Amino acid sequence: MVRTFMNIIFRALIFLCVSTTLLYAQQQTTGGLDAEKRFRKAAEQGGAEVQFNLGNAYYNGEGVPQDYARAVKWYRKAAEQGDRKAQFNLGLCYENGQGVAKNYSEKIKWYRKAAEQGFAEAQFNLGNSYYHGNGVYQDYSEAVKWYRGAAEQGLAEAQFNLGVCYHKGQGIASQGIAEDQAEAVKWWRRAAKQGNEEAVQALRTSDSRQFFDR
Repeated sequence: MVRTFMNIIFRALIFLCVSTTLLYAQQQTTGGLDAEKRFRKAAEQGGAEVQFNLGNAYYNGEGVPQDYARAVKWYRKAAEQGDRKAQFNLGLCYENGQGVAKNYSEKIKWYRKAAEQGFAEAQFNLGNSYYHGNGVYQDYSEAVKWYRGAAEQGLAEAQFNLGVCYHKGQGIASQGIAEDQAEAVKWWRRAAKQGNEEAVQALRTSDSRQFFDR
């Protein structure tokens, strides 16, 4: 009888634990849905920062199911209001075909808008587009222009690429020089100090070792 009584108690405790867990999960889910609705309502009222953040939530699947199409929707709303982070992310979506069909013209359009507002990552990506002729005609001078903008803001990848342009003499003819190894090393060293492995390797293998100790 004691054993039977204990079994009843044990089963009751299990039932109570499961019921409590399910109730908590339901409350959390409901709370999450309510939060999503409030967030979406705020975004619909036109705040660019909120729209950008909601786009990020859908892009990364944070608090909502991942949905690139919805991410693009909210990035676009924020981008059209001039939010440079949203402009850059919208450009990324067009470049990678996430939530929209790949469209290099649109990619360039949105990267340029963000780059013209001084967003370093957009400047770097726009520089890459000009360097490789991806979505635009290949133009090393334009590549150098945008790499420099990002490099001067401390973006290591741009510093490395700008160094490559000086090393190869690409896009710097307007400066009256064919190549400039001192400038190449200068920018590689800045990138290397930030841990950029390509820059470290370039400094190790470059023929311009006479400039290393400057």
